[in-house]
Amino acid sequence: MHRQNKYQSRKRGKKKKTDNGLLALKLKPKADAGLKKVFSSIGVPKKSAFKPDPFQLKALSAIKKADCLVTAPTGAGKTWIAEKAIAEIHAKHGKSWYASPLKALSNSKYHEFSAIFGADNVGILTGDRKENPDAPIIVGTTEILRNQLYDAMHSGESLSADLVILDEAHFLGDEERGVVWEEIMIYLPSRIPLLLLSATIGNAHQIAGWLLSIRSKKCIVIEEKKRPVPLFPLFLHPSGKLLPLVTQNAKKRNVTIYKKVSDYLNQKNPPLIAHPRKLPPFGQIMRVLDKYNLLPAIFFLKSRADCDNALKLCTEDLIIDQNRQDRRIRLSRRIEDLTAKNSRIKTHRQLRFIKHFAIGSHHSGQLPAWKLLLEILMTEGLLNVIFATSTVAAGVNFPARTIVFLNSDRFNGKEFLPLNSTEFHQMTGRAGRRGMDNIGFAVAIPGKFMDIRLIAKLIKSSPSDVTSQIRINFSMTLNLLVSYAPDQIEDLLKRSFASYLIAKRKKGSDQIYKNDDKFLWQDFMRHFNFLIKTGYAVKNGELTDDGIWASHLRVDQPLMIAEGFRLGLFPVSDPALLAAIMASFVSEQKSDEKIDNKLIPKKLLTAFANIEKNLSPFAKRLADKGFEVRPLFLRPALTIYAWAIGQPWEKVVSVSKMEEGDLAMLVLRTADHLRHIRALRKVFPRAAATSEKSIELIMREPVIIDYKLL
Repeated sequence: MHRQNKYQSRKRGKKKKTDNGLLALKLKPKADAGLKKVFSSIGVPKKSAFKPDPFQLKALSAIKKADCLVTAPTGAGKTWIAEKAIAEIHAKHGKSWYASPLKALSNSKYHEFSAIFGADNVGILTGDRKENPDAPIIVGTTEILRNQLYDAMHSGESLSADLVILDEAHFLGDEERGVVWEEIMIYLPSRIPLLLLSATIGNAHQIAGWLLSIRSKKCIVIEEKKRPVPLFPLFLHPSGKLLPLVTQNAKKRNVTIYKKVSDYLNQKNPPLIAHPRKLPPFGQIMRVLDKYNLLPAIFFLKSRADCDNALKLCTEDLIIDQNRQDRRIRLSRRIEDLTAKNSRIKTHRQLRFIKHFAIGSHHSGQLPAWKLLLEILMTEGLLNVIFATSTVAAGVNFPARTIVFLNSDRFNGKEFLPLNSTEFHQMTGRAGRRGMDNIGFAVAIPGKFMDIRLIAKLIKSSPSDVTSQIRINFSMTLNLLVSYAPDQIEDLLKRSFASYLIAKRKKGSDQIYKNDDKFLWQDFMRHFNFLIKTGYAVKNGELTDDGIWASHLRVDQPLMIAEGFRLGLFPVSDPALLAAIMASFVSEQKSDEKIDNKLIPKKLLTAFANIEKNLSPFAKRLADKGFEVRPLFLRPALTIYAWAIGQPWEKVVSVSKMEEGDLAMLVLRTADHLRHIRALRKVFPRAAATSEKSIELIMREPVIIDYKLL
């Protein structure tokens, strides 16, 4: 675990000292003399007619004759390229598919494109939303696009599209979801031009070379390294003084830590901005930033709890002075507009912080509608500060003038690891609003979990390489076997980015592929052999009838759910009960707290026990062959059952032991699983009809968002 600069506990006493030095009790806003010129450049650029950057025009030219990979800093204008490329296809009466990794981003682009091309010409497919699916312009998530490619392969047809755009294409290297991006690139017919929009990555030409090898058409790389708004890094001394973080030598093209910052770091017992186990005085920090016109700002904190607790430390109203009275009035009116139809948001416990201090907490534990409210207010320039976890850096578009680092590491879902260059540049990409700022700032604050030297190093670091994350799972195996014979699948897997990296002997490719070029094929055969032994496939490579319908279960545990259907275990006549049982398959919790059986409805307890008992032998067969088997937990089932039978949201939150955002995600993922069951209407018509009713029961406010807010 990456943790640096660990301090000892503070001694009790009047002066509130630590064993390592004085703890700053009051920050006095000051600025190093060397910042005078930089701060004088703060302001709003003069309005002028939009003029495309050369890289944007080159990309538009490239996609007309080849595939194109655009790699550019966040906020550089990649969406403009997509918009113009779609416009050209649309003018020729063609069809475009725009895929993004996040539902929130897809929703945002849907409304953006609807305003440009007209609502009748744009559709959205995210699982949660299915509107105008036959429109000439489709916006959706990458998983939906991948599933459409599966369907096209099954039917022997080509995807109905004349252009595919993959936004956030660097997700190809995402450990959890990169496989979806790679599958799309492998399966997409070469006749369809592919436009990839990515943050800056180190091996763009390597990815282009791989695409050329599998699609037999050139992929032109358009690289833009210049930020649209220059970035200036700062250091906040615990005294309240702002200093340049680094000194840049233009001739030597290197970066060194500013001497006064270096002197601070070299002290044996440097003063602290806060007790090592407490949050810093955010209200005072905001005062410093406000004095030097560095707001609005996004503070990146290490946890959801820190984001929420930070609000309580902001006790100074920063928007009450007369100069900002107009903005205060606009903020108040906008809040009224956005919360008018949502009583839960209107009475949200954190709303007072927005109203009185123009600050908010944004993280995945918050309700979707609450996060949307914050995103709108921040984008419209009505908030001073948002406290957010690092996940907000990817995919959500609300830049600020300044971003503030308090940690040099990031939790990846398993452990804390040092920020890499891609993560760092994604965060700093939010600093400086194009058309609204002449300059953006990144402020580093010293503390227990902050390695200032690492941050300084990352400022001029080269972007990280993207490596293959492809892996075999049962959903992929079933869907490939529907369309291809095993020998064809072997050839298909040889087209993976992983195989390309090995062939090129690229240093740094994923370890499992370094050791065994045949790994993917061997792992596919391991899955295939299990399907044969369990009756979902036969030795000649064909799927049985069970295998064919099971291929439509494009979920995390398709075989477990398929086996439940084969054994007739699911309560297919009770919508609330079916939703509850499905929830036990989607939850990713690590353990299940003991629940008093008296609190559990008898029919739910009976249904869950029946599933658990009768699927145990099959789960053991999976585990014995080395496949991951997630245990089934009762609390998610009880939670969704309470929600499905109409219990109030607050009561369901209490039952779930979850944060509201996590509960909303459980509902959304349960609904997604139910949609896959709904797709089995030809084989299991009763279950499909019941799942439709289950979805209606659980997909209601506050889980669903009123997109009219946009």
